[in-house]
Amino acid sequence: MTVDAASRRRFEGMTREELERHQLARFNELVERILPYNEFYEHKLASIRRPIESFEAFRELPFTAKEELVATDSPQGFAANMTWPVERYVRFHQTSGTHGRPLAVFDTAEDWRWWMDCWQYVLDAAEVTAADRAMLAFSFGPFIGFWSAHDALLARGALVIPGGGMHSRARLELLERTGATVLFCTPTYALHLVEVAEECKFNLARSAVERIVVAGEPGGSIPSIRDRIERAWRARLFDHAGASEVGPWGYADSARRGLHVMESEFIAEFFSVETGEPAGSGELSHLVLTTLGRVGMPVIRYRTGD
Repeated sequence: MTVDAASRRRFEGMTREELERHQLARFNELVERILPYNEFYEHKLASIRRPIESFEAFRELPFTAKEELVATDSPQGFAANMTWPVERYVRFHQTSGTHGRPLAVFDTAEDWRWWMDCWQYVLDAAEVTAADRAMLAFSFGPFIGFWSAHDALLARGALVIPGGGMHSRARLELLERTGATVLFCTPTYALHLVEVAEECKFNLARSAVERIVVAGEPGGSIPSIRDRIERAWRARLFDHAGASEVGPWGYADSARRGLHVMESEFIAEFFSVETGEPAGSGELSHLVLTTLGRVGMPVIRYRTGD
């Protein structure tokens, strides 16, 4: 399913009722595609009556925890929720290991196109066009990081400048030499580049960078950090959130003060940290996500840990 700009605008303009119909239809389509091939979810959903016809019925489905995805019978650490044999997959990544053992995850060519479609929402929010020159200050190791951003930028027609395997001063020099207009990095690295620029007398104000897209850490939606980065770079900052085992689920809201969940591609649920019950507006909560377009390695009611 390729989502063009017109479709993205249509999804964003849906009423809650229209969006929920869309989500349930996509979810039921996903389940029919993965069963009985996905043994993990065939077992978890064995007692569930299908199709799911309401969100009340959806909320009866069992949660999925990361600990369940670490297949005990896989010495390579492959995820338990893979739908197909490994030969069907074309992309390998693994989680950072911040919370426990790294999890190896895979994507088929179809699923990787879904990642690209999701990233187009992020690029829309950051106002990235084919005229931009985008530098990715990222290591390009097995962590998913900005791998998907790289390919999504290529699909958009932007000039993509990979910054892997370089020290910070060399990255600043590459930014200047190429006239990069958009920088992709973590919030802490954007601040680190400010320090390096000061040390080597590099004038960030003279750089062509107009926008910075950050991910991997919460700083992009913390006003004090966001404002500090924007002042130093004289550029606008846009936050993004995703996870290797889930996908690129969030992007900067219109005020750039928080994250908007991409509900056309994910079902989001929020549960109170204090009570474990569905959270009310403004209440500190745990995020639970369901993917709607990742067939090769889906997650259903996944406890993200965020």
